Amino acid sequence: MFKEIFEEIKKYDKIVIARHIGVDPDALASQLSLRDAIKLTFPNKEVYAVGNGSSKFSYFAKLDHMPSDLDGLLIVVDTPDKKRVDLPDLSKFSKTIKIDHHPYIETYCDLEYIDDKASSASEIIYEFIKNTDLLMDEDMAKYLFMGIVSDTNRFLFSTTSKTLRIVADLMDEYHLDTPKLYENIFIRPLKEIRLQGYIEQNMVVSENGLAHIMITNDIINELGVDTASAGNLVNNLNSISEVLVWVMISEDIKNGLFKFNIRSRGPVINGVAEKYNGGGHKFAAGARVKNQEDIPKILQELEEICLDYKNMEVSDENK
Repeated sequence: MFKEIFEEIKKYDKIVIARHIGVDPDALASQLSLRDAIKLTFPNKEVYAVGNGSSKFSYFAKLDHMPSDLDGLLIVVDTPDKKRVDLPDLSKFSKTIKIDHHPYIETYCDLEYIDDKASSASEIIYEFIKNTDLLMDEDMAKYLFMGIVSDTNRFLFSTTSKTLRIVADLMDEYHLDTPKLYENIFIRPLKEIRLQGYIEQNMVVSENGLAHIMITNDIINELGVDTASAGNLVNNLNSISEVLVWVMISEDIKNGLFKFNIRSRGPVINGVAEKYNGGGHKFAAGARVKNQEDIPKILQELEEICLDYKNMEVSDENK
């Protein structure tokens, strides 16, 4: 299908590249590297990478303003369902394409390429560039490396031998300064480290292995962090023996939301997230709710998933 997507890119003079709300390094990396690969290969095309950015990802190139006329090609990366696309209206485009690595949720584009075995959208974009006539440079290689490293949490999750070969190829061909790139992703300000300490001291852990904590607006203001900070730290809790599923809940006063970052070491969690305006992978997902009354509902569903998982493990041991 890569060649089919490439043929569509060749047809259009105006191309918009979008991704999911709540931007993360993999979404930005895949979006920006695809934009720049098209622009490098076809200098006369108008190509825009759009969406709300974040100051903490300033080590990536800048995003573009949305063009006034939306009559060209739209490519959406790293987004499994329509409601999470960081774009107001998909219907105005002449053609739409989705490139994604999440498990299938719904069809919302004319042409869709999904590889849920890929570690990241960045891995897919690398393969797309290398299997077509698109060009790549060192900046794109840096973006893709950071996208893969971030979405796999330093190759702890969703990493295959193909993922490692791609990373090795990027390092060999473009002589990447990997310590610097790691710093971009993982160096944290002191205030986030203090937030991490607060989380570790105050999270609640159930008998069934569900850990959760609410980061209220008061805590956010007291520690001088932002609403995304808890989500940045969620992977730091992946080595607690008593915890199967852990949840960071952040209060977002500005948008009237409670944001859930959910991770797992076994129980499948994305089904719960999908029910509450979210989604993701089997072991890494997120959700957003407006009503505080939904919070205990989500936690109860995750509690039941943990219990079922533990019972299944006991049953397997007794066989």
